[in-house]
Amino acid sequence: MGSDDDDIPEYCKGENAAAPGNKDIFVQLVISLALGVSAFVAFCILRPRWKSLYAARKRQSDPKIALPALPDTFFGWIPALYRVTEEQVLASAGLDAFVFLSFFKMSLRLFTAMLFFAVVVLWPIHKTFDADPADPPGGSPGNDSLYMGFAQSRPLRYPMNLDYMLADPDPEDKSMTYLSSYLVFTWFFTLLTLYFVNSETTKVVKIRQDYLGTQSTITDRTFRLTGIPGDIRSEEKIKQFVENLEIGHVRSVTLCRNWAEIDALMAERRVVLRKLEEAWSVYLARDIAAESVYNSQQRQGGDDTLQGSGNGDEESQENRRLLAGDGLRHLITERERPKVRLRFGFLKMRSKKTDALDYYEEKLRRIDEKIRNARRKEYAPMDTAFVTMDSIAACQMAVQATIDPRPGQLLSKPAPAPSDVIWKNTYTPSYKRRLQSWAVTIFITFLSILWFFPVAGLAQLLSICNIKKVAPAIARTLLDHDITRAFVQTGLPTLVVSLLNVLVPYLYDYLSNIQGMVSQGDVELSTISKNFFFIFFNIFVVYAVSGSAALADFWTIITKSLIDTRTIATRLAGSIQNLNNFYLNFIMLQGFGLFPFKLLQFGSITLYAIYRMGAKTPRDFAELVQPSLFNYGLYLPTALLVFILCLVYSVLPGAPIVLLLGVCYFALGYFVHKYQLLYSMDQPQHATGGAWPIICGRVIVGLVSFQIVMIAVLVLRTAFIAAAFIAPLVILTFWYHSHSRRRFTPLTRFIALRSIKRASDPGSESRPDQDPDQVQQQTRLTRRMSTVDEDREKGMRFVNPSLISPLERPWIYRDPPPPLEESPIDSNPGSVSGNESLAPMPQSNNGLGSVASSFSLGDTHVWRDNSDDV
Repeated sequence: MGSDDDDIPEYCKGENAAAPGNKDIFVQLVISLALGVSAFVAFCILRPRWKSLYAARKRQSDPKIALPALPDTFFGWIPALYRVTEEQVLASAGLDAFVFLSFFKMSLRLFTAMLFFAVVVLWPIHKTFDADPADPPGGSPGNDSLYMGFAQSRPLRYPMNLDYMLADPDPEDKSMTYLSSYLVFTWFFTLLTLYFVNSETTKVVKIRQDYLGTQSTITDRTFRLTGIPGDIRSEEKIKQFVENLEIGHVRSVTLCRNWAEIDALMAERRVVLRKLEEAWSVYLARDIAAESVYNSQQRQGGDDTLQGSGNGDEESQENRRLLAGDGLRHLITERERPKVRLRFGFLKMRSKKTDALDYYEEKLRRIDEKIRNARRKEYAPMDTAFVTMDSIAACQMAVQATIDPRPGQLLSKPAPAPSDVIWKNTYTPSYKRRLQSWAVTIFITFLSILWFFPVAGLAQLLSICNIKKVAPAIARTLLDHDITRAFVQTGLPTLVVSLLNVLVPYLYDYLSNIQGMVSQGDVELSTISKNFFFIFFNIFVVYAVSGSAALADFWTIITKSLIDTRTIATRLAGSIQNLNNFYLNFIMLQGFGLFPFKLLQFGSITLYAIYRMGAKTPRDFAELVQPSLFNYGLYLPTALLVFILCLVYSVLPGAPIVLLLGVCYFALGYFVHKYQLLYSMDQPQHATGGAWPIICGRVIVGLVSFQIVMIAVLVLRTAFIAAAFIAPLVILTFWYHSHSRRRFTPLTRFIALRSIKRASDPGSESRPDQDPDQVQQQTRLTRRMSTVDEDREKGMRFVNPSLISPLERPWIYRDPPPPLEESPIDSNPGSVSGNESLAPMPQSNNGLGSVASSFSLGDTHVWRDNSDDV
């Protein structure tokens, strides 16, 4: 045992295990800057060339939105993007984008203020009282200083028994002098954060009320009625019931019915239609190939004839043209039509080949006939309906009121936008959707436990001492090569964590989609919550507890923590300070390294190349050039985690550089996401700023985590009085959260009746003592143009698309074909009551391609076109 202890280096002895050091931070900074600068330069070069990718929204949006045209110069687009106002963001991208960018602006202002106090006040205090010639906690041998004095600190004591912690402190103990700065700035930064959050929430609520109060969409006049009893499940009875409430007149009612049959037929039709289009693309591709072969043969034959007979007479040239036509007709007539193999008989063991074009055309014709018959049927009514009122005020009174005294019946809720409704979940029984929700929740809980093992194992790479326990040879090699050790300890864990942070959210997005929610907006908000839970638990909690302990000791730590809470406090305080450099590296990679790749849309370019190789039909090529979708659930959780990390480290030694990186992260994130939301990516969801309450809740989680960490640090340094004074701050934070929820949550869900501008409400009259032209002028001053929601929902109704959407014909050639003509009886929805006319479902085909085109990244690229510049 003695020889083994002698082999252990000094920096591995005791409670402090070596974590990534300052040289590791320098290596990570170089890697992040190299990745980020290369991606940014590539974006600046490709942006003016691929405008169908990097200016997709600007090209497709209404000219009245009036987004500024970005110059094609290398850096000229940056000041033009900076000058885009909040009004233009609201008009072109909507409330969800405004709320998302507001969080980045608030974080930027907050951490800039914190950085000022950290540099002016905290840095001199740490430099004076924490200065020590010894290596900082977690420092590795051979690491030069990168903090420039920011993070120099004295080796911390780790008292592990109660007698020592309660013993009389040394005469020179600074728990109430130097450590009182921890107490003061914990209070100050908490109150500063609450002030910024409260101010921004007030601003967001005001703008939301003004924005929704001055627009008039069918969504604002519609509410969703659930728990409808069986005796009033008809459009006429629901309309009569709502009008008897004397809150307004009902414009229309859409009673949800069991449309499973027709939805299944429409899904089957889409599959058959694509197979038919693929068969046609194969057939026409053979036609093009045959024609090209024949043309080459004719060119060779024509050269031989010219060489043999000179110019020839007119009759011989005419004969050659006639013969050429006969030969081409022969090739076209003789080319093989595509085949499809059909299996039948017992266990599908027998098969035969048949003509694919005839088979799929006949199958499509039969499905169309079934759909026409299904549209004439009456389906069983369900307990959900969409009720459209004649005014926004009447709708808001219905939504904000309790309609029925019986629990669980006739519940009114705000309706999602017609394009956001997931119709298959409107007729799914409530018990089944509840079971789906619980099943997904249990699966996510199990998955979070399962994720612990790879994440906790990855955390061991942060310590060369833990690597030495598992693989001594590798540890010795790493100690001999500083750059390799820095990459393994810092670059590799940060890179793997970032990859998990990119890939895992797609899994949670899929789980949210199968959870049975009624709208895509609810799915988006659920994805934000799930992904934040994964990131916060696995990247912060697991790393904080296991970052400086061997994986085999993790369960021992948890067991001791259940018996004695001092163990988890001691471990948490030590790990948080030892993981300072790791989280610095994480923020650097996310900000400097990955934000430029998001701006470049590297994933979209990569997927385009993959999908382009598999694209066959004009519909496939049209879908390739559609704008990428901006998913808030994939971007917001990481920003929230960075916000929490900056809070947690805002008082500890090294706070200035953590806050500086936080300022850089949110500044870069604001510009990158602003460009994506305004110019390059689409956002079809309609959550009306519903992400802001989630943001505020996660900020409270960050504040409580910050306060708990500071209590643990002060207890670790035996400053019990200072730690006791932080406890009321935790209570104050929870009180503010409860108070703000009661105060702001109704205003983030509903529209206040006083916010509704009567000139924009079609069901209300303007004030009689005011000139209508003056009222209209004031409304236009408040909202200078139509909102993005009004443009998006123009002509829409709450109708299942399977009931009224035109039956598409096969898209074979370059231009999309017109839909099949239907008689009025074929498209009768049969479940809508009201006096609003049905509007056709909009079809969007913004791109096209040729089945004979080839993949290229030059001037012939599918993203490069010759239409108007942006």
